[in-house]
Amino acid sequence: MHRKLVIIPTYNEIENIQEMIHSIMGLEGDFELLIIDDGSPDGTAKVVKINQINYPKRLHLIERKGKLGLGTAYLKGFEWALSNDFDFIFEMDCDFSHNPYDLIRLYLACQNREFDMAIGSRYITGVNVVNWPIGRVLMSYFASVYVKFITGLPIKDATAGFKCYHRSVLEGMNLKEVKFIGYAFQIEMKFTAWKLGFKLIEVPIIFTDRTKGTSKMSSGIFKEAVFGVIWMKIKSIFSPYRLNQSESI
Repeated sequence: MHRKLVIIPTYNEIENIQEMIHSIMGLEGDFELLIIDDGSPDGTAKVVKINQINYPKRLHLIERKGKLGLGTAYLKGFEWALSNDFDFIFEMDCDFSHNPYDLIRLYLACQNREFDMAIGSRYITGVNVVNWPIGRVLMSYFASVYVKFITGLPIKDATAGFKCYHRSVLEGMNLKEVKFIGYAFQIEMKFTAWKLGFKLIEVPIIFTDRTKGTSKMSSGIFKEAVFGVIWMKIKSIFSPYRLNQSESI
């Protein structure tokens, strides 16, 4: 039985966290859940602690002081997952834009190691987005087109944040060199994995915009992605990607 850890960064997700915990704890396959909370003033972490009474071995919490960024939260989670011997590590949002039941589909795509990383894709079978304004749909879709044009990354949903990694992918990267913290973080992780020779697959999902809570999207995150893609391409030319030799793969 593989050990599976779902990592969810949170900031003010009091309206979603209880239902999300119950949804993941109720899945087949004994998924474990790590919440990384950036000092949510609404009490998100308190709800997690209450639920740890019922799931003491499967529900984990890391509390940080202040909003330190999505990318740094995931990197903290990756470090924790590797040091605690998890085989498969997942990224997902807390707002139910990602369906918890799709965690099983992402895992099955990587279970037999035919693929090293599975990406929950909104655009592999058309445009599977619900309740987003058309402007945001177009921005997201053409962002992936832009990424593919600049970098050659053969992924239709480059900014997707719903993913499954086999631990070898994270071990093979030098996570200390990951540069970005917003949407560009999602692109950078896929681009690095691809450049290191890992096998990526897109699994079609339906993405539903949040109905509770508020979005954390900002113009600064979008700008980071636009210019970050160019930086990644230039870096790949002058500094070829190499597997991290300090970890066993």
